[in-house]
Amino acid sequence: MASLSIRLLALALSVTALFTYSSGHGHTYDPYNDKARMIHHGGPMLNGTVKLAIMWYGNCGKEIKNTMRNFIKSLTVPGKAKLQPQVTCWWKVVESYQSMIPDAKPGKSPKIKVKVVKQSGERTYKYGKVLTLQGHIPELIEHVTKGDTELLPVIVAARDVTIQGICNGKCADHLLTEDPHPRPYIIVGNPETECPGECGWPFFPADMGPKGPVLKPPSGNMAADAMVVAFAGALVDAITNPMNDALYHSNKAKELGPATVCKGIFGRGAAPGNPGEVLTDPKTGGNFNAYGNNNKKFLLPAIWNPKTKSCWTV
Repeated sequence: MASLSIRLLALALSVTALFTYSSGHGHTYDPYNDKARMIHHGGPMLNGTVKLAIMWYGNCGKEIKNTMRNFIKSLTVPGKAKLQPQVTCWWKVVESYQSMIPDAKPGKSPKIKVKVVKQSGERTYKYGKVLTLQGHIPELIEHVTKGDTELLPVIVAARDVTIQGICNGKCADHLLTEDPHPRPYIIVGNPETECPGECGWPFFPADMGPKGPVLKPPSGNMAADAMVVAFAGALVDAITNPMNDALYHSNKAKELGPATVCKGIFGRGAAPGNPGEVLTDPKTGGNFNAYGNNNKKFLLPAIWNPKTKSCWTV
């Protein structure tokens, strides 16, 4: 097997002005230079086996489905040991957040297994092509879970579907339903036509900010790999803060989770418009930073590291 080379991605434009990170909510934390102060606020985290119920809304395509399912499997099923770094290493940091729970037992954090237990497709666009959070999403959640509150619903949109709130600073999100018994869920937008300049980056030229290098998706499908980036971040935030009262970085505008607070970082040397140092597959030219199960390759977003109290990537 050909050895992999490190591709140093330099800034295409010099940055002379002070860059202030904005998540679309008026927040001024800079993930490139500041150290985040993540605090556990006493609420529960998800642990043990997290059971996902995925609703593929619209014609999502096999590339997106397979890439996302392979990523989920790779969280806890390692690939060949000689291929480093691995997705499982990234997930171990997520598991380590359990040590921040009040009265947590000392020692190694328990394993968190993520498993897809139900999948459902809706290719007839029964609820239209614009999904609202208060109207359509609860119906889709009921459709895929059948009322089972042990499941974490994940709504994944096709390229011709718009989800309310997507592109407004986030390309996937962890939210709560607004019924009398709120439950967490995840929504994932498709950047192929929905805000590609925001949600397709770093595999698509950014709409705003410095115009740095554009990466080549490791699977060959921009939408699939960008959706893994967005879903990975939303999953981390859902695990660590399912009811919006557990682990987050607080500010006056919005609570930011361990992935959201590190938005835009994929490797060492990251800066505005520059994802940082990543690996390049010599056969395909695809860029990635972690190996998954069965030699799959993924680009994973940075997450907060409790040891260094700063953003970290594999």
